[in-house]
Amino acid sequence: MNVPEPVARWRCGSCENRRGALIVLLHGRGADEDDLFPLADLLPREATVASLRAPHDADGFGYTWYRPRGVAQPEPASLSASLAYVDAFLRERAGDAEEIWLAGFSAGAVMAGALALHEPARFAGAALLHGPLAFDAPAPPAPGRLDVLELFFGYGVFDDVIPAAAIARTRAYLRDESGARLEEHAYRTGHDLPADEQRDLAAWFSARFAASLNPA
Repeated sequence: MNVPEPVARWRCGSCENRRGALIVLLHGRGADEDDLFPLADLLPREATVASLRAPHDADGFGYTWYRPRGVAQPEPASLSASLAYVDAFLRERAGDAEEIWLAGFSAGAVMAGALALHEPARFAGAALLHGPLAFDAPAPPAPGRLDVLELFFGYGVFDDVIPAAAIARTRAYLRDESGARLEEHAYRTGHDLPADEQRDLAAWFSARFAASLNPA
């Protein structure tokens, strides 16, 4: 499956030196690289932020990370193509980054989870926002698979897009089996990013970065 050249919007912590942290934002289905870019204003200033466009056309309405077989159920070939696409982007554009973080919304959260499961040691952590893990991804969830990662998981208790069963299964794995250092939040919202979730996400990133700059 052919994929295009990566397209991204950037906010540089230091445009002359991208050797610090990189945060990659992954938008939801039917959106593009502009959709999550405003979150960059909330994220630590020392980080470089790249809001990456997904490689697949979403039926003429923006872009997507995979062809769906059902709600939040990726078609394997298209998801594998996106894994290769993000890998190429990171090798070509982020080779000097000292640590890489992921933050994805909805289908972008599914993609962030698939990337983390596929190559957990490559990433410092991931924020999964209103999207479940893909349990039939190329590297499916397994006990202890994410034990090297910091994870933020946020979901809406009134979400009418992502099935509640998919969120519950993801919560159970992340909390009980993944081994990740998990921070979990339930929000009284639907399928969106409310202001309190954005504040929590910003605080989570700030705390992780403060800890890395001032280790005990």
